[in-house]
Amino acid sequence: MRKEILNRESLSMDELMLALRTFILLFTALMFLWLIQMLVSNQPFSLAGISEIHKQNPSIWLADTLPLILGIFAFLYHRKNNNIIQEKQNIISEQKSRIEKYTQYANSIGMGDYNFAIETSGEDDKLGQSIQLLQNFLRLNQKKESDLNWINEGKDAISRILRLHNKIDVVAFNVLKNLINYIQAVQGALYVYDEERKLLVNAATYAYNRQKFLRQEFKIGQGLVGECAYEMDFVYRTEIPDDFITISSGILGDQKPRSLLLIPLITEEKLQGVIEFASLNDRFPKLTIQFLLELGETIARTLYNLKINQKTETLLEESRSMTDELRQNELTLQENAEEMKATQEELRKSNEKLEAKITEVQNAQGKLHWLLENASEVISIYSADHQMTYVSPSVTRILGYTPEEMMLGKDFERLSHDGANDLRKLITQAIEDPASSQTIQYSFVKKEGDRIYLESTAKNLLDDPAINGIIVNSSDITERRRAEKEERLKTRMQSLSENSLDMIIRLSATGHFHYANPVVEDYIGIEPSVLLNKALGELSFSEDLYNYFKDSLDRMSEKPVKTNHELSLPVKMGEKLSERIMSIDAIPEITGNELETILFVGHDITEAKRIEKEIQVKNKNINDSINYAQRIQSSLLPDINVIRKSLPESFIYYKPRDVVSGDFPWFFRKGDIIYYAAVDCTGHGVPGALLSFIGFFLLNSIAERSEGKSAADICNELHQSVRRTLKQDTENPDSRDGMDIAFCKINLKTKEIEFAGAHRPLLFLSEGELTEYKGDRKAIGGIAMGKKIEEDFVNNLIPFKKSDKIFFFSDGITDQLGGPYGRKYTINRIRDKILENPGYTMQQFNAMFEEDFNEWQKGFKQLDDVLLIGVEF
Repeated sequence: MRKEILNRESLSMDELMLALRTFILLFTALMFLWLIQMLVSNQPFSLAGISEIHKQNPSIWLADTLPLILGIFAFLYHRKNNNIIQEKQNIISEQKSRIEKYTQYANSIGMGDYNFAIETSGEDDKLGQSIQLLQNFLRLNQKKESDLNWINEGKDAISRILRLHNKIDVVAFNVLKNLINYIQAVQGALYVYDEERKLLVNAATYAYNRQKFLRQEFKIGQGLVGECAYEMDFVYRTEIPDDFITISSGILGDQKPRSLLLIPLITEEKLQGVIEFASLNDRFPKLTIQFLLELGETIARTLYNLKINQKTETLLEESRSMTDELRQNELTLQENAEEMKATQEELRKSNEKLEAKITEVQNAQGKLHWLLENASEVISIYSADHQMTYVSPSVTRILGYTPEEMMLGKDFERLSHDGANDLRKLITQAIEDPASSQTIQYSFVKKEGDRIYLESTAKNLLDDPAINGIIVNSSDITERRRAEKEERLKTRMQSLSENSLDMIIRLSATGHFHYANPVVEDYIGIEPSVLLNKALGELSFSEDLYNYFKDSLDRMSEKPVKTNHELSLPVKMGEKLSERIMSIDAIPEITGNELETILFVGHDITEAKRIEKEIQVKNKNINDSINYAQRIQSSLLPDINVIRKSLPESFIYYKPRDVVSGDFPWFFRKGDIIYYAAVDCTGHGVPGALLSFIGFFLLNSIAERSEGKSAADICNELHQSVRRTLKQDTENPDSRDGMDIAFCKINLKTKEIEFAGAHRPLLFLSEGELTEYKGDRKAIGGIAMGKKIEEDFVNNLIPFKKSDKIFFFSDGITDQLGGPYGRKYTINRIRDKILENPGYTMQQFNAMFEEDFNEWQKGFKQLDDVLLIGVEF
């Protein structure tokens, strides 16, 4: 500034000296003019002479003013040029100063220092604005890099601990201790899931830099630890439950933590444990939660491996113990072997003497074995306690089992329960009454799997020292029983045919009538006795029936398979001739691979056809009613084009399971307040649609008079209104129906969202981070839980800004089975899809979710109505 003042003073002096020199020069010229005029006028060169020449020639006065005028003009002209030069110099100086300043900024950025203030020269300073944008981008990158380094350092530290130790308790304590110190929590606990006992068992507790020895166990769903395990998702609380165990500190006393964070330890979709942290700070940073969620799977995988290793060590220890025991037994056997050698030598001599006698006995037994092996029945001997002591070799040929297998229990094992009891009773009766001879029949499953029937006779020879048992002779009577059964069936079939209301006809392969029951006369007007042994072409009856018999004979001769055909026959009912509809089965009867006869069984289905037509008419009426209900429901649902007038960037993915739906979107605007909800009523189809009408009109009524009410207040009022409407607040109510809801109250003026949910969550996406606001674990409507005090819905207040996004949905999308393993779609898949594409527009999200859900469902039936709503602000 001082330099500029000096420059200006210097310019003023130069201007003054220039004006003075110009004035002196012009004044000298003027004096020369006076001198010439005085010489011409002969006037003396004096003041009097000068005065005289002015009197003689007044124009000299004009010449006198010329030096002054020209001097002033020269002064002004020079001053203007100097001002222009000064302005150019100032601009150059300012540009030079700005370049030096931006050079300093660039040097700071190059040194990695992004925390400096940038001064710009207004909107025209494009370079300054660009450097400012670059600074913000680099500062954000530096923050992300710092966060990533923090997470990676934490993961590396925990990974080192996981590699160092191989005991679950030691790993649990060291991991818990280091994590608490790393995330600056005050206390924590690690629970390992015991799959056999279905319990979460406390493996380590650490608080205030000391290990605590607490033994706690939780069932799945019990407390916050059990809830975290049940949901298989992290639990974050800033409102600490009254029953939370507070660990005392010598410095802090019994101060209760202000925030809780529980992380499930999951690997390959299997729960391995839960880790719990408590902090005296009001909140856990999002970076800490992200770090713990990423680390959870690594810890879970290590716990899983340690469990496997622990089981392996137990098995190895048992194996070592068994090996030691076997070694002791081996030493004992060696001692016994030496004693046996002496005994064996004595036995060898005795055996030599016996071999000759054995040879004789073997020859006799060989003859007996051949006779028994080729016998037509199985001969077995049972002791008094029902144990088989002998069975003839013929058992292998007849039953498929070796004698050794039968002796090991196959005699009773391959019988039915009743057959085994009958065989035991047979043996018992033979013991109690030795003189009697009892016979039973029962089924037996052969080794090849075929079921045969045996007839067994028992005889008591307990007093015979050669037998000393009960002899049971068993023979295969399967063929005999089959022949008897066929004879009984023929007799029974004949009786059934004679008394059947169906038309039964048997035609030979040559087209001759072999049998006709009495009902035939009612349908074709010919007595059965007239039909017998007549050829098809010899009789006169309905042309359609004749053609059917002839076509069936032709088809059966080429391909003898059972067929069914419906045929209308003119039947005389009293004086009137009416049409009867017959369902006729043509059954080929084959003997020796040749078609022998065809059995025609005709059943009168006239009444069934009439009822079928009535059902079709009723179904059409029902479908028409459902379609009309669908048009009514569609007219009540909000139009997406109307919604986009208030929320331009939004979408609704709506896929009812049936024609009408129990899920519905609801939209209502009142000034700057927008009410938006996804409602899931109990059931689907017509019942769900009827309940949706109740929810729709109740919400409209409540919203009309919602001044000053929060989202939670509206849900509470809807809850009570549904109960009153369905009379669930009376004694012994009949209805347990209700609805789940994700309810949003959006204030466009204050840019705030109020959210309340009944079993349904809301996902909030802001700057690439996704936050889940869970709904309360209670439904809208339903029967009150006895005397238990029912808590109100929780109101969540969420500030939003431009480009933030929200998503809320019914459980129809998350519970849908599909994919390669037939598993649920899950809320985790929705979260992952959103985080993979945070920059998508709402239209892109709509297309992406529709395509992904349809691909997931491919090959599986839709289980429930599907509703997904997305909004970008």
